[in-house]
Amino acid sequence: MNPYVVVTCRTEEKKSSTASGEGEDPEWNESFLFTVSRGCDEVHIKIMDENTFQDDDFIGETTISLEEVFREGEVETTTYELYKDDENCGSIKIGLTFTRQERDEYDEDY
Repeated sequence: MNPYVVVTCRTEEKKSSTASGEGEDPEWNESFLFTVSRGCDEVHIKIMDENTFQDDDFIGETTISLEEVFREGEVETTTYELYKDDENCGSIKIGLTFTRQERDEYDEDY
């Protein structure tokens, strides 16, 4: 397997590097930065298997609520179950951090 992760928050999407040759227990140890605004209350995680001469294969997915990280500022590394066709197909460990950024007075919506 050559898995990679696609992280989506609303319409913004980030892709990890491909964990080539790491078998069924890959590690990415990568960070992704998203600018989050009102209405973005979850992130979608999708695991794919990279193929060279055909479409990449879907491995599994999960959706993570951001409520706790907004409230606490950080969520330690937590295991989230992955699903494919409504069946559990593994898990992924993810840590989340939220840093509030004050809006500049010129950033107000008019």
